[in-house]
Amino acid sequence: MKKSMLRFLTVFCGALALLFTAPAFAATALDDLRAFVRDTKTVRAEFSQTTLSKRGLQEPSVQGLLLLSRPGKFRWSTEKPYPQLIVSDGARVWFFDPDLNQAIVRTHAQALGGTPAALLAGNENIEYAFELTVLPDDQGLRWLQARPRDKDTGFTDIKLGFSQGKLAALELSDAFGQKILTRFRYVEYNPELNPNLFAFTPPTGADVIGDKDSR
Repeated sequence: MKKSMLRFLTVFCGALALLFTAPAFAATALDDLRAFVRDTKTVRAEFSQTTLSKRGLQEPSVQGLLLLSRPGKFRWSTEKPYPQLIVSDGARVWFFDPDLNQAIVRTHAQALGGTPAALLAGNENIEYAFELTVLPDDQGLRWLQARPRDKDTGFTDIKLGFSQGKLAALELSDAFGQKILTRFRYVEYNPELNPNLFAFTPPTGADVIGDKDSR
């Protein structure tokens, strides 16, 4: 995997998949979040993402597509500046690097335990896992901060920016002082998604790391 992409995308996808909002015009960003937990089953969204180091250095912008299907399934694919793919079928998580023709497979618990993705099954209350704070409006958006109560998640907080009840921005800060800034467009709620999009079979000849039969 290029740089620490595996670690960043694992944490980021977990946070992102959990925190998408439903298309409701709620009173606060917290209400938007609660609406997602209650109403949203699938999501399709395009994104652009930038990572800033603790010293303010900026990595090349990443663009791609997120697909989400509760419970526990998501597909995170980046297209530019290079292709990367993460696919979860609800039991396993695949990380695939086409350039290296390498696939890493882990169980959900191994890959995402201790992160917000662990809540994708929908059996836990997000407010038990996070300390949620409504922040002042900024840049024309309503903001919500989510700080994990588990201090071993690898990130310190998530800030979500909402526009008219829809998620428009997400800022993730990790324990190393880095920030992942993401902006969304063409967000669709509860679209029909082919279940095959959340299945992954390594290409012929790919180097597979991990037990692909583990559950």
